[in-house]
Amino acid sequence: MTVAFCPHPPLLLPAVAGATGPETSALRAAVFGVVQDLLEEVPDVVVVVGAGAEGLRFGAGDAGDLRGFGVDLEVPFAGRVRAGGRRLPLAHTVGAWLLDRSGHTGLRLGVGPDGLARVLAELPAAVGVLALGDGSARRTEKAPGALDPAAGPFDAAVAAALADGDPAALAALDPAEGARLLAAGVPVWRSVGAALAGRPVRAELRYDQAPFGVGYLAALWQVE
Repeated sequence: MTVAFCPHPPLLLPAVAGATGPETSALRAAVFGVVQDLLEEVPDVVVVVGAGAEGLRFGAGDAGDLRGFGVDLEVPFAGRVRAGGRRLPLAHTVGAWLLDRSGHTGLRLGVGPDGLARVLAELPAAVGVLALGDGSARRTEKAPGALDPAAGPFDAAVAAALADGDPAALAALDPAEGARLLAAGVPVWRSVGAALAGRPVRAELRYDQAPFGVGYLAALWQVE
């Protein structure tokens, strides 16, 4: 199993960000590289896990959009949008776009953190996981949340767990502290850690920065 950990800021999409500087370009390069490496393993299905999907599964016919960010862009999760299809949360919208942008035409399934372990138990061995989550939005004075001196160390602990391939450390992240620090990725990271408990991991941390006051992390895990 391969797991790609990525942030999901809308600025990854050129239609949202418009002209970009070196910080955005570096973030995109890291995220696109991790997703491409995930797909090079040719998984039978890619499970997209992100917040906002508690108790739900997304598949063919569902779609999200970026209208809340001033862009009239609809993103199908898989295949054509169907009338009555579920609306995607932001994480799954960006995740679907990343898979499309990387040329993935195979099966994909969207779940929330609460559904990851069950889905992985149901699916065949050749599964790829695209785990989407941002770090603290309180890293600088200009961040979306007020600066909190605990934000940097919290994100550093996440980065260390990702770099070390340590599922137990991810599973042990404090959800209350994550919520206080506006680290939206904590439920996703905890769910991945719990689902992979005790399994050996070869890990590579590809990106660990907070270019806009929000911690963004990209990593690749090869799970045995």
